[in-house]
Amino acid sequence: MIGRRHRLAAGPLLVLAAGLALPQPASAQVSSFLDGLFGRKEQPAPAPEPEPAPEPAPPAAAPKKPVAQAPKTTKPSDKAAKGEAKAPRGEAKAADPKAADGKAADGKVVDGKVADGKAAKVAAVGAPAAAAVAAEADDATVIAQANAYFNGMTTLTGSFVQIGPDGRRIGGKLTLAKPGRLRFDYDQPSPLEIVADGTSVAVKDRKLGTQDLYFISQTPLKFLLRDKIDLARDLSVTDVANDPGGLRIALEDRSTLGGTSKIQLFFDAEVKTLSQWRITDPQGYQTTVQLTNLQKGRPVEGNLFFINYGRAEDKAAERQIRAQ
Repeated sequence: MIGRRHRLAAGPLLVLAAGLALPQPASAQVSSFLDGLFGRKEQPAPAPEPEPAPEPAPPAAAPKKPVAQAPKTTKPSDKAAKGEAKAPRGEAKAADPKAADGKAADGKVVDGKVADGKAAKVAAVGAPAAAAVAAEADDATVIAQANAYFNGMTTLTGSFVQIGPDGRRIGGKLTLAKPGRLRFDYDQPSPLEIVADGTSVAVKDRKLGTQDLYFISQTPLKFLLRDKIDLARDLSVTDVANDPGGLRIALEDRSTLGGTSKIQLFFDAEVKTLSQWRITDPQGYQTTVQLTNLQKGRPVEGNLFFINYGRAEDKAAERQIRAQ
């Protein structure tokens, strides 16, 4: 039983062409797995609904013609009145608070002090900036707690329910041993078995006796597989939100097969338990994996992560494992 290894060589088009040229065992199950982990899709995503056409703007009203006015005649008494009005105008300038207080409304120095108008402006501008700094500090704290959660585990076991892009659900068992070893055992009727041995990921079909091989770096599950992970450094953090059910961290991984995958990690409010992850592949299809009964630190058997590459030593090791 020799697996085929798929390499992303020259872009998504070559990967898609290679995938179509080779027969795919248990194509429906393998495609579902690839959608959830590797982000490859062999059919186009549904086209978005067309946006409604904008309503036509109402016609502009015709400009009104200016109405000619008769020139005003200046009477001598008017000029005299204007001359008398000039005197109190100077008094009004003297009474102007801007001139008397040295333009205090503009926030300039008056008697060695800054006017209240400037202080109000500074407070209004400073408040959003302080809130943004506090939000960034909170986000950094949540990311640090998530890093500590992943980096603090050596093994992880539990149950999962995978919800595909079409809404179908399938459950199974999850086994993890760091670094790089992971196993998904799907419940019947699925014949799939997903094994990562630290170097490769094998998609095994128990019914057909076949397997496909992928490089482990092409999966968006680095947060589970790496011995030490820094979400902000190894991935791109796009959002940290406090949802009603707990905390959510949104990430992007640009190194997955087929393009950029979007990942959402869901934790409890104290970032003590990972409840689910959600992956959106480059074509926009979304797969959710819900986790239950998680246990950290339990001993697991190393042969659960064995992959037969078709070499003589691999075949001998597989016979020994089956004999146990």
